[in-house]
Amino acid sequence: MQETGGLSEETQRTTQITEKALLSTGIRVGTQVKTKSMTPFIQRTRSDGLHVIDVGKTLSRIETAGRFLARFESSRVVVYSAREYARNPVEKFCELTGAVHLTGRFMPGTFTNPLYPDHIDPEVLVVTDPAMDSQAVDEALKIGIPVVALCDTDNVTSNVDFVIPANNRGRRALAAVFWLLARSILIHQGSLTAEQPMKYSIEDFETKLIEEKV
Repeated sequence: MQETGGLSEETQRTTQITEKALLSTGIRVGTQVKTKSMTPFIQRTRSDGLHVIDVGKTLSRIETAGRFLARFESSRVVVYSAREYARNPVEKFCELTGAVHLTGRFMPGTFTNPLYPDHIDPEVLVVTDPAMDSQAVDEALKIGIPVVALCDTDNVTSNVDFVIPANNRGRRALAAVFWLLARSILIHQGSLTAEQPMKYSIEDFETKLIEEKV
């Protein structure tokens, strides 16, 4: 797959989403900060100073991550996020793929202390932000398992084994990334073909906003 700024015909077929619909999620909109490690994934900088991620590289990385994660037993894949907007995308992703989801506060010792009542023994960790999710990343490093991370333009990736460059703050962007990643895993596991629709839409993956009652 070519890493370019647009979606190829093959990509549109395998993702079953148009370029316009995907870009409307804000998946490529980064921050005004650019780290050295994320510079290769940035396509341009907007007039308002926001760095724009190369969406072709995002899709290519999601495809590679999906192929990689599909090799593991689902119950040994742990997905963690401290972000509120990632709660529903992570839960939907784990429902479809069989991975284990962790949201909210990451309790120290979850991976490293066998005596901890909720101890988990994962083989690979997926996080939505290596900075916010640093406790989980640190414990993954200690037990020697690979870390796959959604990284925005301001992330430092030194503790990450595989970067998925994307907007990791936006509600709709997080839904899009986890929807695409779940789809890729299911296709590589052989439980879904490229022509089959997903059980859920990207909108179903979104964490819904709760309107305040007046």
